[in-house]
Amino acid sequence: MTASWYPNDEVVKNSNIYKMMLKNNLDSYESLWQWSVQNKSEFWEQTVANLNITFKRKFDSVLDISQGVENASWLKGSKFNIIDSCFQRDDDSVAIIYQNGEDNLIKVSQRELETYTNRIANSLKESGLEPGDRIAIDMPMTYEAVAIYLAAIKAGCPVVTIADSFTSNEIEVRLKITEPKLIFTQDYIYRAGKTLPLYEKVVQAKAPKAVVIKGGASESTLRPGDVFFNSFLSQEEDFDAVVLGPEDLITVLFSSGTTGEPKAIPWTNTVPVKCASDGYYHHNIQENDVVCWPTNLGWMMGPWLIFASLINKAAVALYYEAPMAEGFGKFVQNANVTMLGVVPSIVRHWKNTGSMDSFDWNSIKCFSSTGEASNPKEMEYLMQLANNKPVIEYCGGTEIGGGYVTSTVVQPNIASTFSSQALGGEFVLLNEEGQETDQGEMFLIPPILGLSKTLLNRDHHEVYFEGNPLYKGQVLRKHGDELERLSNGYYKAQGRADDAMNLGGIKVSSIQIEEVINLLDFVKESAAIAVSPPQGGPGQLFVYIVSSDDTLNPDEKLKAIRSIIRERLNPLFKAEGLIEIKTLPRTASGKVMRRKTAGHAARVN
Repeated sequence: MTASWYPNDEVVKNSNIYKMMLKNNLDSYESLWQWSVQNKSEFWEQTVANLNITFKRKFDSVLDISQGVENASWLKGSKFNIIDSCFQRDDDSVAIIYQNGEDNLIKVSQRELETYTNRIANSLKESGLEPGDRIAIDMPMTYEAVAIYLAAIKAGCPVVTIADSFTSNEIEVRLKITEPKLIFTQDYIYRAGKTLPLYEKVVQAKAPKAVVIKGGASESTLRPGDVFFNSFLSQEEDFDAVVLGPEDLITVLFSSGTTGEPKAIPWTNTVPVKCASDGYYHHNIQENDVVCWPTNLGWMMGPWLIFASLINKAAVALYYEAPMAEGFGKFVQNANVTMLGVVPSIVRHWKNTGSMDSFDWNSIKCFSSTGEASNPKEMEYLMQLANNKPVIEYCGGTEIGGGYVTSTVVQPNIASTFSSQALGGEFVLLNEEGQETDQGEMFLIPPILGLSKTLLNRDHHEVYFEGNPLYKGQVLRKHGDELERLSNGYYKAQGRADDAMNLGGIKVSSIQIEEVINLLDFVKESAAIAVSPPQGGPGQLFVYIVSSDDTLNPDEKLKAIRSIIRERLNPLFKAEGLIEIKTLPRTASGKVMRRKTAGHAARVN
């Protein structure tokens, strides 16, 4: 396996990683990583300084593990609001660049973003919300969405983030778990020439009072008590951030595990430091860079994009349409994007259609890829779109606040592999007997800044720690990914060790899909699995069913399955194939053995 890209001397010496190596008299990246995990307090104290995190009261200690590594406390004793660290540049610096279906780019200065954020924060206060009251955001990744997110946290109101692609059923589940007092949404989403209702879904989900942004010219009728954003917005432009502690809640995100209801994962006031750290070191984001990552606040990469960009004094680039056609390529070109994040399935579309081939992306310094396993040929194609720039493979989780395995701009870049464990973090690969191996399940070695300590609707210890083996006397934390360590020390993703899957970059549990499919009259029981194509790349959804109806043909059954998944879960999920089976393979305890069905589906595929 040969490298597709090698860093030259200029790239290395201009990198944030190299600056950290010089500061600590370290002569290699490998020695920096070792130092970062052997001296965690010192590493994170320097990182906080590198990021210029703004404190009202400085921490008494960087790391306190007196309650055990499961309950590590970071930046103990400090008082701050992380949003203050998002506004560190000159007022005239560009903070956001966006394009809403027009050719003209709209540039928002830091001062304009801060003023807008303050007006929204005052609106929340004037509407009767107090620090600690939750608000929800269910809307596309727009300038307004970013400002609302910043404003709520600045006002001390934790944000419940919900993806705009969810059905009303999925929205309702998330609202019941978190009980926000207010929800921000949009009347319609205008995308690819289509008008998609969003406010209507929010109403069907029995949402609390809604503040509705007009997405276009369409007229909307609101429920009694709901208001349009323009009439909600305060004119008061000054707002002092509510001072928070390091453990205070700022965001609730959702991630699927192996049970039907999604895990509600709290992000505290310190988690954005992990986002910004990964952006600073591994993505080499620097002042005045322009970072674009098509995403949504409902996924962790939405908040990650905001914090990793703004804390590192870079601009956030937002494109309101789907990132598939030529319009997106032109936006990346004209906005002079320097770091572009992708989901591998998007790259596959670009490669198959050639839609990005004609644009000048030379301003890009690196790409990043996350959400799914990638295909080497597609990643090499991506690299050439910007005249051979590296792809930072990046894998982590919502409950980590960033990545645990990633790449750097100071090491040779090999398509679809990770060159390093993330700085400040450590993991081990174990086989089924709990022994260290070069291919097996990944277990994190806490403490790591950014790791969750609680879940709103689960027993956190049971989910992440119960039943785990010890490693050299150390407590391990379960995550669920499988990795292979290659002979050169790099890593390659091997999918999920549990029954969760990534479909189009969205993590979803098998059980969530099966619960929906089992509602169909002709389905006795089902098993949903993701299968990686033989050539590599994003997983494809295959469904096994035990059928009670022989009158319908397989095509009709597959059509019904696709329809109910689209309506009740997510229109982005598509079953690629249906396999009928007499009985599902089960363990002695009755658990469905999805790995056996996965092997069969791979052969079918």
